Amino acid sequence: MILYFSGTGNSRYVAEKIKEATHDDVLSINKRIKTSDHSSITSQKPLVFVLPTYAWRIPRVASSHILNTTFHGNQKAYFIMTCGDEIGNAAHYLKKLCKEKGFEFYGVAQIIMPENYIALFDVPAKPEADQIIEAAEPSIQSAIAKIMAEQPLDPCGINFQDNLKSHVVNPFFYPFVVSANKFYSTDACIHCGKCVKLCPLNNVVLDHQVPKWGKNCTHCMACICGCPTEAIEYGKASHGKPRYYLENK
Repeated sequence: MILYFSGTGNSRYVAEKIKEATHDDVLSINKRIKTSDHSSITSQKPLVFVLPTYAWRIPRVASSHILNTTFHGNQKAYFIMTCGDEIGNAAHYLKKLCKEKGFEFYGVAQIIMPENYIALFDVPAKPEADQIIEAAEPSIQSAIAKIMAEQPLDPCGINFQDNLKSHVVNPFFYPFVVSANKFYSTDACIHCGKCVKLCPLNNVVLDHQVPKWGKNCTHCMACICGCPTEAIEYGKASHGKPRYYLENK
């Protein structure tokens, strides 16, 4: 069973690549969270979680959903983390998650994909993004080979900076950085409601056909990067930046 959480398509893309090779079933954690689906999951094959990297760990909304979901069957757990740079020492927290769930930790693979965190970083234009995706293929195929053979993924090297990022920076990320307060729509908005549809936390609503953001945001960037007219901004941080949203291929 392959389960993914994805804001702008990177993790969805990798999950679909794994599905093509393994012919395994795929579930969207986004949809399960959005629809408050807490039903149990049964899998005869190993569990493969494909998740983005938020401040050098997996998203809290994803880990919370995993913790609150009952899994039956195969308890081997692979983690594939997409990132713009690196995953830090995310493995430490994934091992803790597995211990709490009774999973057998089968490792974590780092897949470098195009940066999407427009709230803080520059986002690549399409030509550069396409090159990054192409360059990720060997890493994806390497992880797939391990999964199909049911072999543990190769461990990532961990240094002091990795520990610092995952242990120290991450806890400050959510209370001090993650907020929807700076999101707003411009006159380019066509009132299509795609931002409402894309938000996994139901944090965006249309108020008199204008998007409004609530307090339950995880900074997945689905709304701002998925807007078809680029009508959403995040304060001044997103001005003039390209949007990155990887559609289904």
